[in-house]
Amino acid sequence: MTNKYMYFIANWKMFGGLNSLKSLNKVIKFLKSFKKNKLFEIIYCPPFTLIGPMANKLKFSKIKVGAQNCHESKSYGPFTGSINVSMLKDIGAKYIIIGHSENRQAGETDKLINSKIKSSLKSGLKVIFCIGETFSERRKKITNQILNKQIKAGLKNIKNRNKILIAYEPVWSIGTGLIPKSQDLFKSISFIKKKCKKSKVLYGGSVNPNNINIFKAIKIIDGYLIGSASQNSKKFIDIIKKSYN
Repeated sequence: MTNKYMYFIANWKMFGGLNSLKSLNKVIKFLKSFKKNKLFEIIYCPPFTLIGPMANKLKFSKIKVGAQNCHESKSYGPFTGSINVSMLKDIGAKYIIIGHSENRQAGETDKLINSKIKSSLKSGLKVIFCIGETFSERRKKITNQILNKQIKAGLKNIKNRNKILIAYEPVWSIGTGLIPKSQDLFKSISFIKKKCKKSKVLYGGSVNPNNINIFKAIKIIDGYLIGSASQNSKKFIDIIKKSYN
């Protein structure tokens, strides 16, 4: 059982149409009835196509809406298919995920991630900054070196880090069902907290109702970035309930 303030972030990835918004009704109802609803914040990060409709649906609730990525330019420009932070904020986004490993694997560099974070903060969006090592890097026992490199480069010349949530997501754990050993996860979260004293540190990677009690036992975790389990309102609610019961 915990009474600390937590973040529950739903990363829907490439999932959902307008009909999917109906699933939010259960979460809205749950939030109104759950006695400990002031102890946590729920943030949904759907695809670009759903940010506006979702923000409109949730405008009278305490649930926030975020984006999954952005173009690094804060201004309009000739970037076909791209969306910048000003456009995201205009349709109701309050948060944004930057540096997710799936985007890093698609070619995002630390330098580009740094530019996106700066642009997001200048626009008034709060940032969910993702970092994490691959399985190969873990086997080589260089996890801390990788995390340090990503933090140092990604947050270069950024001072207002209190508006940044850091999500530690081991790449090898995302969508695989594999999770770090508790002692290893504690060490990694502790390392990140020492490097980023002003930021809350979350965990992401195969979080679901069946393993949430394992993570809950690690008291220094400030919340979770949840992928596929967040697409199911019952599973998402179960994760929140079990975190406080």
